[in-house]
Amino acid sequence: MKAFSKLTTKYPFLKFIGNRYLLVIIFFAVWMFFIDNYSLYFDHPVLDKEIKELEENKAYYIQEIKKDSTSIKHLNNPDQTEKYAREQYYMKRENEDIYIIEFEEDVPEEVTTNKSL
Repeated sequence: MKAFSKLTTKYPFLKFIGNRYLLVIIFFAVWMFFIDNYSLYFDHPVLDKEIKELEENKAYYIQEIKKDSTSIKHLNNPDQTEKYAREQYYMKRENEDIYIIEFEEDVPEEVTTNKSL
């Protein structure tokens, strides 16, 4: 204790550090910022990044919902439903032939390289 009292006389700002309540508060602050499992210094940037990703996902899904709802509105019309089925699933009417025409630039490169082997 004499060594601490000598230091406090020489450096008066050390009197605050000698206060046990201040020491407990400093220890608690260091614990919370650096050592704790949910530390403010290490974990918050990770959590902020996750929040940002989730908000981006939310915006993407809201946009997709709007796009799908317009598609549903279009598909309520029987003519549009038939057009969609013909274009996407190559459905046809009775006694009707469908010819699918593919151009070389539309075919992926992997398919063309396998054909040449």
